[in-house]
Amino acid sequence: MNNQGDYTFIFYDGIFNTYHIVYVLLNYYTSAPKPRALIESEKYYLSAHLEKRLPLPDISDEPTCNLSVVVPAYNETERLPSMLRETVEYLENKRLKDPIFQYEIIVVDDGSTDGTSKTALKYGQTNLHVDLKVLTLENNRNKGKTILFADADGATKFSDHETLEKRLFEVVDNNGFGVAIGSRAHLVNTEVVCGFKLFTRKSASYIFHNMHVEGWIFDIEVLLIAQYFNMPIVEVPVTWHEIDGSKMSLIKDSIRMAIDLLTIRLCYLSRYWNIREPLPRLKRD
Repeated sequence: MNNQGDYTFIFYDGIFNTYHIVYVLLNYYTSAPKPRALIESEKYYLSAHLEKRLPLPDISDEPTCNLSVVVPAYNETERLPSMLRETVEYLENKRLKDPIFQYEIIVVDDGSTDGTSKTALKYGQTNLHVDLKVLTLENNRNKGKTILFADADGATKFSDHETLEKRLFEVVDNNGFGVAIGSRAHLVNTEVVCGFKLFTRKSASYIFHNMHVEGWIFDIEVLLIAQYFNMPIVEVPVTWHEIDGSKMSLIKDSIRMAIDLLTIRLCYLSRYWNIREPLPRLKRD
C-alpha cells in the first residue's frame, strides 16, 4: 500500500474509533442510573399499630430512637418472619439490659408481588411492643442515631450487630462519621461484603443523599461516597450462612454488576455525577 493509501486507512480508522468512543460515552450518559424520585404513595409508611398512612421521616430529622433497622425485602414472605423473630429477640434483650435503648424496624417492600408488606404488618400487629413500620415501593428498585441495613433473608446472625456497633464507635471521627461493613471474607473466597451495614446518622445522611444506583451494586457506591468524604470504614467479620430462596442469578446478575460497576466508575471520573454535602432540611410545621 502506498503512503496515500496508508494515510487514507489511518484517517478512516481514526474516524471509526472516534465514532465508537462517542457512541460509548453517549450510551453510558443516557443510560446512567439516576435517583428515582419518590411517587406520592412512597412518601408515606404504614405503622403496624395504626390504621393510617403517616409521612415518611427524612434522615435529616432529629433521631427518635437509638437504632433504626432497615430491612430491604423483595418477595420475602417465606424468610422474613424468621428474620424478624431473631431480630426482635436480640433487640428486646438489649432493651432489657439498657432501659433507655429504643429501636425501630423499617421493612422496605421493594415492589413485591407476594404480599411481603402484609406479612411484615401481620408480624407487627401480633407483637405490639415492636415499633415496626412498612414502606411499600410501587416498583422494584432495589431514622435512629445509628442506622443498620440487614437483609430480609436472615443470612447474617442479627446478634452480630453488637460487634458492628462496638467497632463502629471505636472508629467514629470528630465529625461524627463512621461506617461498619459486615464481611464474610473469613468464610468465602467470592464476594465478601454482605447486607449487614451500620452507619452513624450523619454518615447515612451524607451517603444516601448522593446515591444514584439501585440493586446489587448499591454497596459499591456506598463505599465510594464514604471514601470521598474520608469517613472511617471498618470491616467486621460476621456470622453468615446460605439461606434457600435467593433471588440472585449468578451469571445474569454478575454481568449486570460488571456493567453497573463500569458505569459508576465512568460517571464519577467524567464528573457526570457529582458528590455534594447535603443541605440542611427545613423544619416542618
